[in-house]
Amino acid sequence: MATVEEGLKTQLRNIETSTGRSIAAWIALIHASGRTKHGEIVAWLKAEYGLSHGTANRLAITALNPTSAADPAAATGAAAPDSVDSLYAGTKASLRPIHLRVMSVVDGFGAPIEIAPKKGYLSLRRRTQFAMLKPAAKQVDLGLILPGEPVTPRLEDARTFNALFTHRVRLFSVDDVDEQVTGWLRTAWEHAE
Repeated sequence: MATVEEGLKTQLRNIETSTGRSIAAWIALIHASGRTKHGEIVAWLKAEYGLSHGTANRLAITALNPTSAADPAAATGAAAPDSVDSLYAGTKASLRPIHLRVMSVVDGFGAPIEIAPKKGYLSLRRRTQFAMLKPAAKQVDLGLILPGEPVTPRLEDARTFNALFTHRVRLFSVDDVDEQVTGWLRTAWEHAE
């Protein structure tokens, strides 16, 4: 099984092959555009060059992280990954039981997962990413990839939260990790194999 770093290197090579433009040339083009925000770069690349969301997202992350072209492992968008301990330090310590409950649910699905620390959150992956856990001020935000799942008051649209996910669920207590959340997690987990 390929590591995240190997997968990222392959993704960057594939972008060069499919677009006919080097990563360095894409970065120069993005910088010349004057755009400095991730979302605006992604939207511009999709509209102006017809790139897929995944390709535009990776190019935006790479352009905004100056070390990522030289070191693809840094191109994950996490210049300084956070451990579970650092994510739940200080005022967020009371949220850690929610995190532990979600991890217990996912562990119960049977297949091993990869936990990839990012800046400010933890990514959960099988073959592909399926969820993330991010402590906020008063809750843990659970990002999920659930294509085709309708948005509800509880299963929110994640576009303004994190464009890599389709939905967000705000977990204010361990009790919020109920059958419904377990079902959404399982569905996202199953789609990621």
